[in-house]
Amino acid sequence: MTTPVFIDGAAGTTGLEIVERLTAHPHFEPVVLDEARRKDAHARREALNDNPFAVLCLPDDAAREAVALVDPASTTRIVDASSAHRVADGWTYGFPEVIGRASIAEATRVANPGCYPTGFIALVAPLVRAGLLPADWPFTVNAVSGYSGGGKALIERFEANPGIAFRTYGLSLDHKHLPEMQRHAGLEHSVLFAPSVVPAFRGMLAEVPLHLGAMRTDPRADALRDALSEFYSDSDVVHVVQEDDTAELLIHRDAAPWDGMELRVFGNEGGSNARLIAVLDNLGKGASGAAIQNLNLMAGFPETASLHLR
Repeated sequence: MTTPVFIDGAAGTTGLEIVERLTAHPHFEPVVLDEARRKDAHARREALNDNPFAVLCLPDDAAREAVALVDPASTTRIVDASSAHRVADGWTYGFPEVIGRASIAEATRVANPGCYPTGFIALVAPLVRAGLLPADWPFTVNAVSGYSGGGKALIERFEANPGIAFRTYGLSLDHKHLPEMQRHAGLEHSVLFAPSVVPAFRGMLAEVPLHLGAMRTDPRADALRDALSEFYSDSDVVHVVQEDDTAELLIHRDAAPWDGMELRVFGNEGGSNARLIAVLDNLGKGASGAAIQNLNLMAGFPETASLHLR
């Protein structure tokens, strides 16, 4: 017998990929409203209250409205894929490797991490906790994503203008991911975030460059790599690359869906400078794959069930 999961917003990019994973899942089945009812408030309220799990694949305001449709006495457990609740009281941040699997398993309201914050937090949070990186350091993150992460409007702009090779944005320096990065990495200051998009549908690189020699903790690149490797040693989703002769990291235009994440630490001779780099799929561990991982933990199923892992 399978467990139903209502997908509110199944017509969007994230929703479609969640439905695909749930359709292949041995224990879940997706519940999707037809075109005539998917925007009907009564039908959505009924689906949100009558199913044991719901995933919100909606813009932020619509996600808040969806939560308001859930009756106080309802037992429906929610995963919100929007950014509406990532630093909100009463919500558990849905990054099991960092927050703890038990916290996700016990939660009734889980906020899926953003794709860019997933890479940044995966790299920085464990090292701040270990005391290797100072919490008051002025961190920066430079990141490149496939254009699918920008939603329907950006997808249409890229596909209608094949001549666009690179798009950088967030130039007002007030991106909505900043509070999420700061809180869940355990930082004292906001992050300087430089996001960009390239003409590949999916894929992501998030880089944190560090001048280690200027830090009072004076860490070395090898120590950072070893600490990350130990932190994620029990994860089947996050992999720290130890022996690495990589000369370059690539985003492929035709990449297949992937729900894992690879972390790398590159250092100069002596290890006083480092580049921490997370490689992931913005639609996988950065969105749909993370939602499935959280649902698995919440329902007590194997954590990696129906995930696309290498």
